[in-house]
Amino acid sequence: MGQAFGQVLPYSASVNTRILRNILAFLFAISVAATAAHAQSTEPTATLLNAPRAIVLNPKTGKVYAVASKENAVVVYNLDKNSTSRIQTGSNPVAIAINPATNHIYVANSGSGTVSVLDGATDSILATLNIGPDPYVLASDQISNKIFVSNTFSNTLTIIDGATSSITKLKAGSADAIAIDEKLSKVYLLGYEDENLKVLDEKSLTISKIKVGMHQWGIAIDPATHTVYVTRSGNSELAAIDPLSSVVTMIPTGETPCAVALNPETKTLYVVNHTSDSVTAIDTAKRSVLATIKVGHRPQGIAIDSTRNRIYVANRNDNSISVIDATQNKLLTILQTGKNPFALAINPQTDQLLVTTIAGSPLELVPTN
Repeated sequence: MGQAFGQVLPYSASVNTRILRNILAFLFAISVAATAAHAQSTEPTATLLNAPRAIVLNPKTGKVYAVASKENAVVVYNLDKNSTSRIQTGSNPVAIAINPATNHIYVANSGSGTVSVLDGATDSILATLNIGPDPYVLASDQISNKIFVSNTFSNTLTIIDGATSSITKLKAGSADAIAIDEKLSKVYLLGYEDENLKVLDEKSLTISKIKVGMHQWGIAIDPATHTVYVTRSGNSELAAIDPLSSVVTMIPTGETPCAVALNPETKTLYVVNHTSDSVTAIDTAKRSVLATIKVGHRPQGIAIDSTRNRIYVANRNDNSISVIDATQNKLLTILQTGKNPFALAINPQTDQLLVTTIAGSPLELVPTN
């Protein structure tokens, strides 16, 4: 069992009407009524959509930040001191983004309609910004020092100037995930119910659209080629998008692909297939499937250690983490965790793995050896 830090309340993701409708419709489409009813009774809604932002590694300091929604706080693991602390934020924090260039951490507080700005050196709150009701997901561009926040119940995207904390509002639709290509100054806005992937040009603030199809779920960007990868949960496929030509190539995956992550060292993409209990390894150059690797039950989160070429997958219903040897694309071992792990962070410099669980600790250190 991993090491839990102190007595804490279980993590519960933000629940709102629009996402609840999405999740229930999706469960109905992929499962029989009994299975859907069981899933609704044993797990919070919305966790799949928000998993990538629930726990974040600060590459500048090596600290790991995780939301503790029920506590209205963020839990911080300090590598140097091997200790944890808590920072009180606004109500119901659900997502975190970090700008390593400024060493500022941004926390979306869904319940209070604010974003907390933290100093990464002291972990003190520098500012609390009013964003509007139900901020759900956010992302930071360290080059432009802009932070992009999506509010669930509106079609407005909030843009925070990291230098001045000034706010700009833009009609861009409500995104369930945000990814940024910093070199191209492009912000990708993914919506589960939208067949188009929206592309915001940071400089002109104009929005274009790329038709990808409905039920977009996870997103990753290859910084070398600028290719954008989007999982389509209802179609068991991954969309590979050329940002210049907007040509979309579909690659088959397992059932209900959710999280997706790239190992930039090996140019291999890994897709977590939530309902087929597997991970699809994809050669990004050939855009072909290299292997399908069986993992635990209801895999959800993923983290990549490119230094050791290992892939970590959080198995929500098994209370475990599958460790994949990416050299051979084979299961290496299984690590036990607290109840319902769903999001992971790995420090490749120290090989320290931290996990956020739904029904256990919001931040848990899991031994990897």
